[in-house]
Amino acid sequence: GQVYKNTGDYSKALEFYEKAHKIGEKALPSNHPDLATTYGNIGQVYNNMGDYSKALEFYEKSHQIREKALPPNHPHLALSYNNIGQVYNNMGDYSKALEFYEKAHQIKEKALPPNHPELAISYGNIGQVYNGMGDYSKALEFYEKAHQIFEKALPSNHPHLATSYNNIGLVYNNMGDYSKALEFYEKALKIREKALPPNHPDLATSYNDIGLVYNNMGDYSKALEFYEKSHQIYEKALPSNHPHLAISYWHFGSINEKMHKYSEALSFLEKALSIFKISLPPSHPHIQSVRNAIDNVRKKI
Repeated sequence: GQVYKNTGDYSKALEFYEKAHKIGEKALPSNHPDLATTYGNIGQVYNNMGDYSKALEFYEKSHQIREKALPPNHPHLALSYNNIGQVYNNMGDYSKALEFYEKAHQIKEKALPPNHPELAISYGNIGQVYNGMGDYSKALEFYEKAHQIFEKALPSNHPHLATSYNNIGLVYNNMGDYSKALEFYEKALKIREKALPPNHPDLATSYNDIGLVYNNMGDYSKALEFYEKSHQIYEKALPSNHPHLAISYWHFGSINEKMHKYSEALSFLEKALSIFKISLPPSHPHIQSVRNAIDNVRKKI
């Protein structure tokens, strides 16, 4: 299950994790920590598939077992808080995400040496929330803390380093420093192209992010080239209602609008909206943003 998850084949991963869980349920008492692990694994796959309510359901089952079975500063509890924080972040509930990420971080700070990669993951997660909230200087501060640890602790082609470069690139992009963003995104892409199979969703994320920078720089043909690479992977690797696919359609819509192809733009934006409505909570900022984009395009037709 773990191998299929790491290669981005989430339906296969789910199949094996559920087999493991069924055996565990029969063989172990209902509050055994190993059951918390299998609930957590299933939750993680649902999170990666974009089914956030399902992910939360399994992560909370996992957390309930751990709270009863483990001492309050156990690293597995930090893992639980971290996972729940990640789902809230994906759902756009940033204050909730921050609350859980900080709980996780407090446990890790007590339990681990200061340069442990787990601490870096924690800093990166907190950075991600600040980025979502639009506090870019705070985001950069946490992403750079994470990156310094990863550089010391990991080999130079480790996927965590790629994520770290990508995160820093994302903040520079949001701050409007596009050449800096491109520099970090390309570092991330180099690692991912070597380390991951060609249809891995993280590669699609890299192509997508580079496309976004070219879009912001006004180089629409380059942007389109990277968006299409990204979209081809997402279509193969993800379920049809995954939010990443909606973001992909949204980007196609944005490019087509800038190229004055308004009916094409409208069609892509409406596809994006219909997926977001299924996959995200109604209060998620993406939904209103796409609605606004649709209104803008309609005025131009």
